[in-house]
Amino acid sequence: MTERDTPGVIAPPPLLFMLALAAGLLVQAYWPLVPVPADLRPVAAGVGGFLIAVALVVLIAAERTLQRAGTPVEPWKPTTALVTAGPYALSRNPIYVSLLAAFLGVALILDNGWLLLAAPGLTLALAAGVIRREERYLARRFPGEYAAYRSRVRRWL
Repeated sequence: MTERDTPGVIAPPPLLFMLALAAGLLVQAYWPLVPVPADLRPVAAGVGGFLIAVALVVLIAAERTLQRAGTPVEPWKPTTALVTAGPYALSRNPIYVSLLAAFLGVALILDNGWLLLAAPGLTLALAAGVIRREERYLARRFPGEYAAYRSRVRRWL
């Protein structure tokens, strides 16, 4: 394994989320798009807060699981172990599921329709530019193990 032995993701995933968030906030400042009726905003904010809380719990658990396995969290670094325990037993991408849930939670709390509209595009960019590249890399790096893992655990949920 060399330092170049990486998935070759298009960008650090947190950067993709931050760019989408910044774009949504900027557009909202000039062309507000408020998707939630005023009387439902407290409910939307509560749902958003719940999404963020769950996302944080899963994100922390996923990162700790990777750390315990001795493999880096960052997808642009070489993977040293195929992790299938903890949150990875339920989703092949619990960190990305968490980040998307938190993104949607922020959109609901801020009542920002542009963030809600950005979520599908962000998901597609993440799938094409990060997840599929990681999957090809893991299939090369851990051929039999990864094929078995893929057959029993879903990509998202």
